[in-house]
Amino acid sequence: MDAMAGRTPGGTVGPGAAEDGDPGRHETAEERADRRWGDLLQELRVAQTGVQILFGFLLTVVFQQRFTQLSTTDRHLYVATVVVGAATTGALVGPAAMHRLLTGHRLKPETVVWASRMTVLGLFLLLCTMACSLLLVLRLALHDAVAAWLAGAMVCWFMLCWLVLPLWARHHSARAERAQAPDG
Repeated sequence: MDAMAGRTPGGTVGPGAAEDGDPGRHETAEERADRRWGDLLQELRVAQTGVQILFGFLLTVVFQQRFTQLSTTDRHLYVATVVVGAATTGALVGPAAMHRLLTGHRLKPETVVWASRMTVLGLFLLLCTMACSLLLVLRLALHDAVAAWLAGAMVCWFMLCWLVLPLWARHHSARAERAQAPDG
């Protein structure tokens, strides 16, 4: 067994070996997939609740009396928002469907990878849905230029919270680990 990576010569993880060279966890590939799947489900529960509420609200807007007074631009923006909201819902519910259809086929590690990618896509689509929703509502409440600036500022805020901070934390952690690692 390769002592550095915790893998046997065939590339499988040995009993009690750390996956991905992580010295803090001693789990098999299946145990790691189970843990990662549980983590992903918790993340999806948070995202799905907000998406379902937002999408439900968007679906009711067309039935409001004032909808007929929207400009052509605002109607197009509304349609784009609903379509992107539907795509967001599909991407964030997709991992559950994928899991259900693949359960029992011994594909948990692969399922986790694909479900994770689908979740990242769903979060990107959620960013687009939020941007369109904000722009639509703010265009009705404020001057168009102010609405665009405020919606743009909120997109920057979401990107800071959802992308920049996590990537910064990952980079900072990797740098700290390299600094603590013995040379050689």
